[in-house]
Amino acid sequence: MKNDNLLIRRAEFADLVAIAEMLADDPLGSGREEISTPLANEYIEAFQAIDSDPNQFLAVAVDQELIVATLQLTFIPGISRKGSWRGQIEAVRVAPSHRNAGFGEDMFNWAIGMARSRGCKLVQLTTDKTRPDAHRFYERLGFQATHEGFKLAL
Repeated sequence: MKNDNLLIRRAEFADLVAIAEMLADDPLGSGREEISTPLANEYIEAFQAIDSDPNQFLAVAVDQELIVATLQLTFIPGISRKGSWRGQIEAVRVAPSHRNAGFGEDMFNWAIGMARSRGCKLVQLTTDKTRPDAHRFYERLGFQATHEGFKLAL
């Protein structure tokens, strides 16, 4: 780990506002997220669903008692690849005050280790096409852009 004082742990309900604020603190997230006091009930319901599902892990990185990063790791069973499990990484954010200091890399190394420990044979993620800096970061970590992704908003 690049940051010796970093603690990566399962998110707690008390972390939810900080997570939502990080999700909203970028050009894409600012149009998708709704930060209010109290926090919208949809965030609370989503947190409860994630927290109660053993194949979901909403993680936060804590540096000196401050939440500085988050990601969601989902463990997906599958029939393809001889019944392999996959780790899906989503909703990756690092607080602006802590970017470019290795926190994202620490989070990814932790998530990849968690996926290995759960027997996953593949770790995958999606990233918006408008995030070239993120693409370079993922490639530096060894990820390859092998597929084209499609989404349908409902």
